Amino acid sequence: MSIEAKLTELGIELPPPPPAVAAYEPWMRTGNLVITSGQLPWCDGEMGFAGRCGEEITEDQGYQAARQCAINAIAQIKAAAGDLDRVRRIVKVDGYVHTAPGFRGHPQVLNGASELFNAVFGERGHHARLAIGVDEMPLNAAVQICVTAEIEDYPIS
Repeated sequence: MSIEAKLTELGIELPPPPPAVAAYEPWMRTGNLVITSGQLPWCDGEMGFAGRCGEEITEDQGYQAARQCAINAIAQIKAAAGDLDRVRRIVKVDGYVHTAPGFRGHPQVLNGASELFNAVFGERGHHARLAIGVDEMPLNAAVQICVTAEIEDYPIS
């Protein structure tokens, strides 16, 4: 099954890749690697999940925020690769959770992204991961992820 068909089966319609909000590129490539900049939980051009997990945001809402970040990252990877079937592997996910003091559910929140990558890409979605809690986040986002993906036969232009 193609990745696009898998997304459809999961009821996911990829949004346009979110534009950069400052002086950086939304993704970069080097050789066969695509590296996304930090992906926030944008939903229809608006911050879908704002606030600190364990305060304004529940752990479950944090999970949904991480899932939305992953959807946006997949849109960036598609923009970089042209075709999601060229994704050989999701190599690494760096996850940052905007947390209230004492919140320790970082891994469970970031499972929202990890489980989506696994569902969409199967074995190729299994990845290494970093989970960090932070006191402040750009635009008050609940979660931010950066993704490194390996692409098959990636032409260097």
